[in-house]
Amino acid sequence: MKTFQKSINKIVKITNNIEVNYPELYAILDETPMTIPSEIHPHMDIAILEDYLDSLKQILDHYIKNHPTT
Repeated sequence: MKTFQKSINKIVKITNNIEVNYPELYAILDETPMTIPSEIHPHMDIAILEDYLDSLKQILDHYIKNHPTT
């Protein structure tokens, strides 16, 4: 069973990876609607965090496939 803290740690790890290794992509993450809650105190649970983590992985994978290093 996944814990809230493990999910947060995975999000932090992938976000740090993007920030350090793909700064041009990191700038785009700030503009991603998924990161902007529409509520003042949004409800957060493991499912929401895992969905966000999956979206980060997909964004990074897509970026790597479409922006090969030279």
